[in-house]
Amino acid sequence: MTARRRAGRVVAVVAILAAAGTGFVVADPFGAPATETSIDNGSATGLGQVTKGTLSARSQQNGTLGYAGSYPAINNANGKVTRLPAVGDIVKQGDALYWVEGVAVLLLQGGYPAYRNLYWGMEGADVQQLNAALVALGYATTGELDPESDYFGRQTYYAVRELQEHAGIEETGQLTLGQIVFLPAAEIRVTQVNAALGAAAAPGGVLLTASSTQREVTVALNANKQSEVKAGDPVTITLPNGTRTDGVVAWVGKVATKDDDSTTVDVHITPSDPAATGQLDQAPVQVSIVSETVQDVLTVPVNALLALAGGGYAVEVVDVSGARRLVPVETGLFDDSAGRVEVRGDGLAEGQNVVVPA
Repeated sequence: MTARRRAGRVVAVVAILAAAGTGFVVADPFGAPATETSIDNGSATGLGQVTKGTLSARSQQNGTLGYAGSYPAINNANGKVTRLPAVGDIVKQGDALYWVEGVAVLLLQGGYPAYRNLYWGMEGADVQQLNAALVALGYATTGELDPESDYFGRQTYYAVRELQEHAGIEETGQLTLGQIVFLPAAEIRVTQVNAALGAAAAPGGVLLTASSTQREVTVALNANKQSEVKAGDPVTITLPNGTRTDGVVAWVGKVATKDDDSTTVDVHITPSDPAATGQLDQAPVQVSIVSETVQDVLTVPVNALLALAGGGYAVEVVDVSGARRLVPVETGLFDDSAGRVEVRGDGLAEGQNVVVPA
């Protein structure tokens, strides 16, 4: 259900207005000209104002600030683990991720797993990833080695030798299974270490887990609101220290997760200024998601709306002389954050005062 269809929430305003002392019964609000109908029982009321401008529908959500992605590093080397990174360490493509029997196991970017020896004459998706990584690291130019090529040829051979020289391992020009780990990021942040120094590095085991270094906020959104949020929606992120920074919805999950209380889908948000989010991981944040925006519209405070006996809504306008009259209105977009609603009605104009509960 879109924000424009949420007029039902205004029913709650009736109870507020009754407590505030604004009573009314209008049998035919769209017949005879509006007249003064308010009843003053001595309870306090105040004045709001009709304004004109931009209004946005916002959804307030709890989120978690951290880093995008979760990548298990699957080991294929045999021997004892002799060196490991620490949780929080940053490892860049081409550098050692960990060491087995004193030999560095190198990180390269790629989503296809390492599963075999790589040498001159081979072809495949893993070779293409290797070529792309070698070009990205500067061990070959695009003129020398096509990063889209899936063939291990002469230029791949020489570029691999340079990679091995940089890493301080034997310059063979080929990569045996276990010498490299492909992960889907050019730079990773270690989030968990599962191995211990001196332990056997069993092939197929996950020695550590990492994320990317890209900052991300994740929101567990109630599944029935999935249609109200889409990729590209702007957001405001309120950090634990109270400061705010902007962001944008990167993508909305399609697989729902059910727990005891609700069913949710994950919404992934990219901060516009990652540096402004600091370095906190798994920190709670507040997220205001803008799902719809209208421009150049009249708006009033939500609690200025009056439910009419014949259906629909009105606002009570106060003239310069102090006289009050009901103006029937149609509601549009609601802004939960600002507490305002888009309205349209004959005789309603920017700058007018409307009655609200005190």
